Amino acid sequence: MQDSPETRNRVQHEPLWRPHQRFTSGELSAHVRRWLLDDGSLTGRLIEQRRGTFSVQRLFQGWEVPLPTEQRLLELGQRQLAIIREVLLKQGDQRVVFARSVMPLSSLTGDLTHLRRLQTKPLGAILFSDPNMRRSPFELARITGDSEYLPPQVQQPDEAWARRSRFDMGGRSVMVSEVFLEAFEPWRAVLPVHRTQRGKVSAAIVRPKH
Repeated sequence: MQDSPETRNRVQHEPLWRPHQRFTSGELSAHVRRWLLDDGSLTGRLIEQRRGTFSVQRLFQGWEVPLPTEQRLLELGQRQLAIIREVLLKQGDQRVVFARSVMPLSSLTGDLTHLRRLQTKPLGAILFSDPNMRRSPFELARITGDSEYLPPQVQQPDEAWARRSRFDMGGRSVMVSEVFLEAFEPWRAVLPVHRTQRGKVSAAIVRPKH
């Protein structure tokens, strides 16, 4: 049985999220910046790597009040409910990304109603299939391996990079954050689709040359 919004409260202290422009080159190297700010589909990137069969392991999905900075990013009221979904993205047996999604009740209408019943389907594949989807600029955080933002079974010895952004589709918004775990390996450099400048696409995806 899933916990109610009044009883779960798993995360008490959020990571320090900052706009990616506020990270210096010393904090965020060019190598890391290249893949961390890639605006394409993370699901697609992981599948293209062919490091084992891609799969989604659902850890939690239920109604909760979002965290304070999530409310800010999604422009929600303090007590407005949302579906919180926490999953692991896996390549074979390797757990490579922890993802947390916040889907406000007000956004689960029309063709997004089915997001209530995602089960183990990848959310990214659905979001990127919408030609009208636009994505906000990334916010980034460097979190400790024992951060409570990570569920206990996902915590690790080393620090990890995390990013999050808001997806907008016809006035409806969903937030997705992603923490890149120890087993994650960056993909080759690509030119991403930028959906962050007032809804305009400024570049097309270019597949890496082999």
